[in-house]
Amino acid sequence: MIAPQHRIYACFFFFAVTTGALMARLPDIQTHLGVSEGQLGLTMIGMAIGSLISLTVGAPIVDRLGFRTTAFVTTLGPAILFATIPWLPVAPAVFAVLFLVGLMAGALEINLNVEIDRLEVHTGKRFMNRAHGFWSVGFFITALFGAMIRQSGLSAGLHTGIVALIVVTVGGWLIFGATNAPRTGRGLAEGAGHRFAFPSVGLLPLCLIGFAAFLVEGAGIDWSAIYMRDVFAVEPIVGGMGLTLFAFCMAVMRLSADPIVARYGPRNVAMVMLSFASLGALLVGVAPHPALALLGFALMGAGCSAVYPLAVSAAAQRTDRPAAVNVAALGQISFVVFFLAPPLLGFVAEFFHIRASYLVCLPLLLAGLWASSFALGHKKVDTPLGLPAEPLGPNG
Repeated sequence: MIAPQHRIYACFFFFAVTTGALMARLPDIQTHLGVSEGQLGLTMIGMAIGSLISLTVGAPIVDRLGFRTTAFVTTLGPAILFATIPWLPVAPAVFAVLFLVGLMAGALEINLNVEIDRLEVHTGKRFMNRAHGFWSVGFFITALFGAMIRQSGLSAGLHTGIVALIVVTVGGWLIFGATNAPRTGRGLAEGAGHRFAFPSVGLLPLCLIGFAAFLVEGAGIDWSAIYMRDVFAVEPIVGGMGLTLFAFCMAVMRLSADPIVARYGPRNVAMVMLSFASLGALLVGVAPHPALALLGFALMGAGCSAVYPLAVSAAAQRTDRPAAVNVAALGQISFVVFFLAPPLLGFVAEFFHIRASYLVCLPLLLAGLWASSFALGHKKVDTPLGLPAEPLGPNG
């Protein structure tokens, strides 16, 4: 008997696996399309646009379709669409496919977040942090094997095709047996009338923290393989280790962060993590040797791991607006940053240098560090069972 939360974990795991497989092959896709870093970045904006539209208008559609149907479309659909990208001849076609994936990614964010909220209310147990961890585990596994597969010489088309076949087969079987959790009267309903929740003035410091975390995550996931290739001209298996170490350190920290936060408090944990992320970005930006760059990617992954969930917990605890509205505002804006910032960093890489793409992260990281010093509480605030301390962001 497969528990309902395990099927949700699988959805996030498989979405991370498919996304990570594509990111691991970005250097090959860039070469195939014959585009520059800036043009590749412009192409990748399609996913950001799609996710923004989906997050803005998708909640009623997800609510009407239900968890099971939405999970089928948003988990299996991206795997199939990603598998077509290495075969597409021009960048505009890739943009269109990524736009469709963005629509599905936004719906997946809403769907799994609401379903876990309902499960927590129904069972009185907590599943959020483990779900975050499974996203990171999926990225780590696909990054590790992606580096090996690139080294073996297997084409990007066959690589993404095999991943899609596995996801559709195993993921489809797991989702097929899913049932919808009982409604709670909260979640989507609580945010009714707020199709797009703009952040309030009081929420802006938390937005800074979320921006910093997702900027680093996007830069680490999207550009690490290209960075290692362009800066150090290393073998594919070494180049892929940047993404592998990034994802591994993020997964380890997310799976072990709860007791650390309980002991030292969210403010202290966030400030230490953002300090690690800042040091990592600086190392990547100036590293004279591949080993130092890999250390930088590891610090970036550990540093941005649990920062966003801490910011969302603080947003949910604010009393100026309903928790769902504040969480939605932070989640929607941060989700778009996750997809939009890395393409913009591609323009920095093209017109300056790819090292500069990591150095420009430092000002926002320092701003997030400053915001953490007063926007997060000293002590961990325990939420009642069933009230999610954080939603599932784009990073799971």
